[in-house]
Amino acid sequence: MRADYITVKLYGESEIVIQKSRFLSYVKRVETEEEAISFIQDIKKMHHTATHNCSAYIIGEHDQIQKANDDGEPSGTAGFPMLEVLKKQGLKDTAVVVTRYFGGIKLGGGGLIRAYGRATTEGIAATGVVERKLHQLMKVSIDYTWLGKVENEARQSPYPLEEIIYEEDVSLLLNVPVDKTEDFTDWMKELTNGQAIITAVSTSFLEFDV
Repeated sequence: MRADYITVKLYGESEIVIQKSRFLSYVKRVETEEEAISFIQDIKKMHHTATHNCSAYIIGEHDQIQKANDDGEPSGTAGFPMLEVLKKQGLKDTAVVVTRYFGGIKLGGGGLIRAYGRATTEGIAATGVVERKLHQLMKVSIDYTWLGKVENEARQSPYPLEEIIYEEDVSLLLNVPVDKTEDFTDWMKELTNGQAIITAVSTSFLEFDV
């Protein structure tokens, strides 16, 4: 499983006007090609009267699924520049649809490439980008006499404190990057003079704005 990667937030959209043509951008995080195709079809249904609904998506840990569709625009002037924006920004698991309503002024090949690239860039900016980092949820069980010190240190640490469980002993649940679990364990043992019982609970991704 990948430890961290860059992707978009769940969904966003934007609109720009170039030479009287409207370009509406729709951006969505997708994890499978089926999700991407369904998303594109939904936008096409919503804008079935549009001149074009061009699309691009990139999916997979190693970007193994990459597709671009010009939807009637001259070959290579829409889907490909959209896909290039996704690749240039290092995004994974991302689908984009740019809907164009023709305004009567032809943009030419270069103009179309710039327009679809800009529409994609602005759609991504409107959606927002995050880094997803794989974290290990660590459970630290201690005697109540250690709680004040450990909680204070935990809240000042780079490890997000998720929950404190008050039982016979008290347990703190902290999210630790998967490559930092050994450092965390050593730090917690030193902090409690070896009195803490430290166990790994589960793994999940946390998201941080880029």
